[in-house]
Amino acid sequence: MLLLVLALRLPLLWLGVPLTAAELRALLIGERLNEGALLYRDIYDSTAPLAALLFGALNAVLGRPLWLYRILALVLLLFQALRLNLVLNRADVHPDRGFVAALTYLLLASLTTDLDTLSPLLIGHTFIITALSALLPTSREGYDNRRLFRAGFLMGVAALCYLPLALFLLVGLFAVIIFAANSFRSFLLLLCGFLFPYAAVGTFFLYTESLPNFSQFHFKPTLSGLVAGTDGMPLFVQLRLLILPGIVLVLALFRSFTTSLGLVFQVKFQQLMLVWLLVAVAMAAAGRGMAPGTMVLVLPPITYFCLYLWQKASRAWVPELLLLLVIGAVVLVRYRTTLGLETVIQIPAEQRYAVQPNPAYASLQGHRLLVLGPDRRSYLYNRLATPYLDWRLAQVDFGHLNEYGAIFRLAHNFAQLPPEYIIDEAGLVPELQYKVPAVFARYQLTRIPKVYQRKK
Repeated sequence: MLLLVLALRLPLLWLGVPLTAAELRALLIGERLNEGALLYRDIYDSTAPLAALLFGALNAVLGRPLWLYRILALVLLLFQALRLNLVLNRADVHPDRGFVAALTYLLLASLTTDLDTLSPLLIGHTFIITALSALLPTSREGYDNRRLFRAGFLMGVAALCYLPLALFLLVGLFAVIIFAANSFRSFLLLLCGFLFPYAAVGTFFLYTESLPNFSQFHFKPTLSGLVAGTDGMPLFVQLRLLILPGIVLVLALFRSFTTSLGLVFQVKFQQLMLVWLLVAVAMAAAGRGMAPGTMVLVLPPITYFCLYLWQKASRAWVPELLLLLVIGAVVLVRYRTTLGLETVIQIPAEQRYAVQPNPAYASLQGHRLLVLGPDRRSYLYNRLATPYLDWRLAQVDFGHLNEYGAIFRLAHNFAQLPPEYIIDEAGLVPELQYKVPAVFARYQLTRIPKVYQRKK
């Protein structure tokens, strides 16, 4: 299993997976955190706190650790696959035991480069997979308090990596309803476990005087969908990549519904996986189908239902042939660019959506700068100055230049870490020079259009 997965993924990793917009954002956040900045106070971004903490830790190990991101993404997928396989075997949800579930999980995860990159969704999904075992009762008496609290706690940690993962509380609620004797009390335990990590993180931001910023820059933009999927691939690319998993899922569902299940627990677990599938679809819709790592959401239910697809049949060669066809399809889709099959397989290459240097500002390298606009390509070879990483969130200041509070925050933020250069794509520098002359009068237009340099 491991050799097959590594054979599928390592050649492309060796050739080089292009840097994605989500990875560039993570690298910039990690750099600023490693310099002592505090998320939401010194960095205007909606990234969840635990994911940002991991990015900062990786940056402390190695500056701009892109290879660490790729290695960690592969390790997380391996852990998720093996953990899910272990839970399915221990719970006896299918008569046949083995590692076919893990093989299916990793095989379908190798379909796109989107899962080769480290994303907050991929990080958080690891905790959701870990919480699954705590949602299943280990005896006829049902749950014990510690297991339900642990399941809720892991879901809370997952949401602190990627907020929409909080929707998996619905999966936990359904598990409590079908497995627990006292559903209301059990769900309260689950909910208390979920809220505990948020209480701890909220206390930290309260003592650092950034709790309002935590709500303003993390909760509100994510819940309103302002930043959902902004760094992912377009929806039409994601949908085309989901064609193969969709076909496999339909075949697996048909086979599972035509197979008689012997134990009541197996019937309940099948219902749980159906709810998991619905919640995964709802989460994908919440991210507009474009959030980096979206495909990982549907892998657990597809993996479970595929157990019925690969089970022993009267014609033993049918599952073997079907598995070979799936492997061949994954290879063709994944290597379509290398094999020159883009005209046959009508799926645009992921490389088209990689971050490339902005040719207009190619001469700017190795500087601290600020881009007044949504284009972050200029940070590829430069470092971020000031908290204004996400331009949409930066509108809380730059979109209210007629208000004294916004002008005061701008002057304060630029005094903390003034950029050497400002790329003024929004055309705001002249107005800023008029309203905040103590800070912006030092910036003079260079020979490069829209680029201002700070003079001492």
